[in-house]
Amino acid sequence: MPLPNILLLMTDQHQGAALSCAGNSDVRTPNLDALAARGARFTSAYTTFPLCTPARASLFTGRMPHAIDAMDNGRAIPERHRREELGTLFAATGYECAYGGKWHVPRVAMEEGHGFRVIAGFNDTLLPGAGVEFVHQPRDRPFFLVASFDNPHNICEHSRNQPLPWGEVPLVPVEACPNLPPNFNAGPYEPEAIRAYAEHAGKVRRRPAFTPDRWRLLRHAYYRLVEKVDAQIGQILDALRETGQEDNTIVLFTSDHGEMAGAHELNQKHSLYDESARVPLIVAGPGVRPGAVVEEPVSLLDLLPTACDLAGVPAPADLPGVSLRPAAGGLPFERPGDVVVQTSWAGEVSGAIATQARCLVTGTHKYVVHEWGEHREQLFDRRSDPWEMTNLALEGRHRPLLQEHRQRLRAWCVGSGDRFAARIHVPTA
Repeated sequence: MPLPNILLLMTDQHQGAALSCAGNSDVRTPNLDALAARGARFTSAYTTFPLCTPARASLFTGRMPHAIDAMDNGRAIPERHRREELGTLFAATGYECAYGGKWHVPRVAMEEGHGFRVIAGFNDTLLPGAGVEFVHQPRDRPFFLVASFDNPHNICEHSRNQPLPWGEVPLVPVEACPNLPPNFNAGPYEPEAIRAYAEHAGKVRRRPAFTPDRWRLLRHAYYRLVEKVDAQIGQILDALRETGQEDNTIVLFTSDHGEMAGAHELNQKHSLYDESARVPLIVAGPGVRPGAVVEEPVSLLDLLPTACDLAGVPAPADLPGVSLRPAAGGLPFERPGDVVVQTSWAGEVSGAIATQARCLVTGTHKYVVHEWGEHREQLFDRRSDPWEMTNLALEGRHRPLLQEHRQRLRAWCVGSGDRFAARIHVPTA
């Protein structure tokens, strides 16, 4: 049987919930819905860091940001990991590796030295055509193509009243816009670190001048940008089908991080709320059970070992991620090892104390701890409180559960060499 092609489709700043197949009635994503229908959709996939460069460097190396010195934008992948990147691993086994679109590790456009031939620069307008042309080219070996779109990241320009690089979205009256989310209000127990970040960050995440109607207009623009990139992705998926390569191509779809879009009165990313930290993840192609839905928490760390496993390409033995092939194939799955998300905003804050935070996601709960400040710990029940509005860490009756999550996160930090372990206090009594 011939080796499968690999197509990695990426968007930027795409919420895990911003898919119509995820039950979101405010957005229509027919192409990604169709991909999910013939593949497996992971409903609890988390980035390793809700910011472009750290998440992308982590995805392409299969390692946590702190392990590759990528805890902020502007960091390159260290030379010691270049031979273990996705592109170099697949190129070494005979794959034709090509990259189009956004790279941002740290330069926005892809540069040499990562195993890929560049077929398109940082340009969402040109990327679909370049991807279609690549798929149509005759070849005598399998390909690994990355099509990495910028949108819906243009919501950043929209929130700052700047022109959108890849075209505007239609203006509509506010009554035609999505409503405010159930978790729009920040609430009385918002962590002090988030409040300081939101009110003093250089790009202003809270935007106090925004009225509720302005937030609704932002949500409208965000979902239209998602729909725009869904249509562009559809062009490349159509090319696979037209050339008869769909049945022998593993398609992976994900994003580097999400977008708050008004949740907790925030926009953009960095925070560890689900709107920012949870991303879409779909795996389709040979060996995948059509229509599978996997609720077990997984990480972007798992994408590299999954791609390697599905293609029969050897992966580095010491990676912290795991292959999702069994889950994608419809087998019972429980991920070994905890899913952890890191964040810091040292370089982003002006007028406030910089901070770091960590998040542990389990099948039932989510624990967040910030480096400093009042209400620095948060504990949410993921089943009964998906909007993350009730902080169980405030209630004494949940102290044993809180203690358990503290211990698990601290143990993860110690085992992975994350010095944030010193910030997690585990009382002995």
